[in-house]
Amino acid sequence: MKISILRNSKGGRRASAAVALGAVLALTATACGDDGSGAGDDGAEGSGKGKIVFWDNNGGVRTEIWKEIIADFEKANPDIDVQYVGIASTEYQSKVDTAIQGGGLPDVGGISASMLAGFAAQGALDTLDFRLAKSPLNGKLNKDMIESLRAAGGGDDKLYSIPTSANNGVLYYRTDLFEKAGLEEPTTWDRFYEAAEKLTNKGKNEFGYTIRGGAGSIAQALDAMYGQSGITSFWDSSGKKTTVNDPKNVEALEKYAGLFKKVTPAADLNNDFTKMVAQWDSGTIGMLNHNLGSYQDHVKALTTDKFRGIPQPTGPGGKRVQVSNPVDGVGLFKSSKNKDAAWKFIEFATSAESSSKFNESAGQVPAHADAAKDEWISKAEPTKLAAEALSDGSTTIVQLPYYLPDWNTISKADNEPNFQKVLLGDMSAKEFLDTMAEQLNEAQAEWQEQMG
Repeated sequence: MKISILRNSKGGRRASAAVALGAVLALTATACGDDGSGAGDDGAEGSGKGKIVFWDNNGGVRTEIWKEIIADFEKANPDIDVQYVGIASTEYQSKVDTAIQGGGLPDVGGISASMLAGFAAQGALDTLDFRLAKSPLNGKLNKDMIESLRAAGGGDDKLYSIPTSANNGVLYYRTDLFEKAGLEEPTTWDRFYEAAEKLTNKGKNEFGYTIRGGAGSIAQALDAMYGQSGITSFWDSSGKKTTVNDPKNVEALEKYAGLFKKVTPAADLNNDFTKMVAQWDSGTIGMLNHNLGSYQDHVKALTTDKFRGIPQPTGPGGKRVQVSNPVDGVGLFKSSKNKDAAWKFIEFATSAESSSKFNESAGQVPAHADAAKDEWISKAEPTKLAAEALSDGSTTIVQLPYYLPDWNTISKADNEPNFQKVLLGDMSAKEFLDTMAEQLNEAQAEWQEQMG
């Protein structure tokens, strides 16, 4: 895994080129801790005992494994009680933003690279550099994941989240359906489109592909765009203008969005991750784009005899281009009144044993170096193949600008409804990408100005 940190002419920093693996998850349920503390409260170290509150940004499918880790922690630390709160990823940012403004932040929370800059800019997170320097974790965590989180923090080079895991985009396909149709493995975009068409029989409710039209749709659309266009940087050479609306990306999005309802279910328009995965696991759909996080769901639903998870298709010149998935981690909220106990929990949750346990359950790559050597990784084929693809020189990662405080808003609230319009034919791919480019260029200019 490799990350390049480039400094622009004004001295700002942005991550570019290659991030090996990243992590994003999804899911259900919501609740709140409420101690009245907000971002303006500096909190306290506390006694190192008593109650702490943990907000899981992957509530739902990851709830069971987090509760297992919490039970292990409480057994090893009987004087600390961890209150678990599972929150859907689609609701997590707004839940934290509301608590920053109105109070009620937890002690510890899931903090991925995608939302880190926004929380840090509001002063909600404690820096963790000095704690990590004194911890047994120091030197044991994947350096590139650490750097990814530093780069995403907004440009101050501080660490606000301890990495738990990394993820990668995967193309899952039904081996049984491909074999029956006499199709080759969808290792190229041409084969992908051919299979999507040939596996579709609307009369029998059979479809070649399921497209993500609901929450989380933008990252998947960007992945398909850059994968087909072969463009390898999110910004042009000036570092001021995004490449999202490059004519090659516009053409790629037109072709990709054109799959909707032709070779995909109509329900895809509103499908988020959970609905899309459930639909694929229970039906006769040929292909699904997601990340390593859903691997175990597919194993349970289909068994490994009926599907494979392979790296994204290759594009021009046989090269694979993917956009980054954000590294996931856990952070300490500045307002915590019991930071000592909260840090103990973070240390435990990211230790070798816990890291291995969590990532084996999630099918992701552990941040802890010792856990990354565990035998289960070689047995989880998509994880193994993703790691190989990112180390053999065949893959370039286009690093998304997680460091922009406005990134999550631009990539979610501002443009997910517009992408649905593209799918429905109510907005052109060019208009959609031009609108997003204008927002991104403005956000980049503001960030560069702030960085001086």
